[in-house]
Amino acid sequence: MRIRIVDAFTDRPFAGNPAGVLILESGLFPDDTWLQRIATEVNLSETAFAHPLPPGGEADWALRWFTPATEVDMCGHATLATAHVLHTDGLATGPIRFTARCGILAATAHEDGALTLDFPTSSLTPLAPPDGVGAALGAVPVSVHDTAEHIGDLLVELADERTVRELTPDLRSLAALSRRGIIVTATAEDPEGGYDFVSRGFFPGVGIDEDPVTGSAHTALAPFWSARLGRTELTGLQGSARTGLVATSLRGERTLLTGHAVTVIDGELLTAP
Repeated sequence: MRIRIVDAFTDRPFAGNPAGVLILESGLFPDDTWLQRIATEVNLSETAFAHPLPPGGEADWALRWFTPATEVDMCGHATLATAHVLHTDGLATGPIRFTARCGILAATAHEDGALTLDFPTSSLTPLAPPDGVGAALGAVPVSVHDTAEHIGDLLVELADERTVRELTPDLRSLAALSRRGIIVTATAEDPEGGYDFVSRGFFPGVGIDEDPVTGSAHTALAPFWSARLGRTELTGLQGSARTGLVATSLRGERTLLTGHAVTVIDGELLTAP
């Protein structure tokens, strides 16, 4: 079985967010235990598994994502990586529709190699800062919002970009504060720097201390910053060590996420389900 490692939300190797991708030939997913073992072995933020669906339905492919520790409801970078592989292999030539735990998702390829994902926009519910969140982050929150069911993160606005970039949070304490993780964000320090806001994502509760570039988080970051900056077309920089750019377009109940992807490893999995 062929397995790829794809760097997503970047146009160069060894940046962005790496994802494992396995395209399955059969019309069913293997046993969940096998899927989880593969994801644990790959040991990246997410490994995506996809299989084709019969023609004529509402989706073309079924898609699931696993961290090294558990299955998740939504993942942007591994969806981008999967769409990249399907187009690279010639298994898709136009828009791709996926069915997943979070509903129907779509991916469209562009002539310049970029891919645009069509994801549901996250709701944002203002909250009083939960007890301990400031101490766990090592920074004082400006605002805190809860996100939608399939994301399950706390979105924490901080004072400025420098504070976001210099955080060294207490990951053990963060794990108890949300359903999935913590997204920290601030407006860009330099309006001419090529991005409008910066973020970082910490998900120790699902086996990911810091995610390099979190596509799903941008379904919450897009409406959050669009409301503040007065624009529906924005670019986010995730300020991890690898970094990556996510272009966002807010379309009401849907958010478009655009980025590039690069295959860095193409190999063979020597174990069968």
